[in-house]
Amino acid sequence: MRRHIPSTQALACFEAAARHESYTRAAQELALTQSAVSRQILALEDQLGVQLFRRTRHGVTLTEAGRHYGKQVARWLQGLERDTLDVMAHQGHGGSLSLAAVPTFATRWLIPRLPLLAREHPDIVVHIETRTRPFLFSDTSFDAALYAGTADQVANWPGVQVRMLMQEDVVPVCSPRLLEQSAPRARGRAHQPVAPETIARMPLLQQSTRPYGWQQWFHAMQVDTARALDGPRYELFSMLAVAAATGLGVALIPPLLIEAEMERGDLVIACARPLRGERAYYLVTPAQPATPMLTSFGDWLVRMAGDPQFP
Repeated sequence: MRRHIPSTQALACFEAAARHESYTRAAQELALTQSAVSRQILALEDQLGVQLFRRTRHGVTLTEAGRHYGKQVARWLQGLERDTLDVMAHQGHGGSLSLAAVPTFATRWLIPRLPLLAREHPDIVVHIETRTRPFLFSDTSFDAALYAGTADQVANWPGVQVRMLMQEDVVPVCSPRLLEQSAPRARGRAHQPVAPETIARMPLLQQSTRPYGWQQWFHAMQVDTARALDGPRYELFSMLAVAAATGLGVALIPPLLIEAEMERGDLVIACARPLRGERAYYLVTPAQPATPMLTSFGDWLVRMAGDPQFP
């Protein structure tokens, strides 16, 4: 049975013209003549039986069908280019995984561990792009996702299978100097954690995406304070980490995201009373059976998540 697959040349001409909404600029990008681009797109429209562009006195504009098809073709061409480069790079051996990930977790937790993956699975290459919300795998070229969310959010993600990696426990952290100044203590004990009541008197750093974080922590510690909502707000954990390390205040951050700062001594635990958050980190993959490469990566990831000895 003959497949209804247009030529790659026609799709490349259409994608460029759709992106620019201009045959002239598409021709310049592809080093073709404008008439050659026009012929390819006319042939594509004839094959599809659908008008993709409206011709106007000033050029062309996409039809609704053309706009939708253009997004699909762009994803397909990007995936084809990526896979082609992978084959060229690996010369037929191994392969790559395209991973969608929440940015701070990828930067602070996953990437520092990728050298271990390279030693255990040298044929696996991981490409990472940022995604913070659920998506349909069928609409993207991603093989898997690292997602931070609640159990309900993951349960409502259609067409996927999920492996939980770890809970997002948060703990108060700050700079060593701020901790020293928080309460008078005996010599040699300045860096030891303080009581929750002392934290209530220290300057607090807030996370704008979790505005009630400190309120929940103080409630769990059975400490009454009117200051739980006070303090400057930052969107990302990485921003909170920098602000806390410079001495601006105490921040609630998962220790797994500040391993480097704690190892260098830029941040210390201000109160050793963690709070179990509602969110956790998950490996999300399409519902269909995984490839051997994706299975190996998932097994390695779960093992890394359960290994307290790293780095």
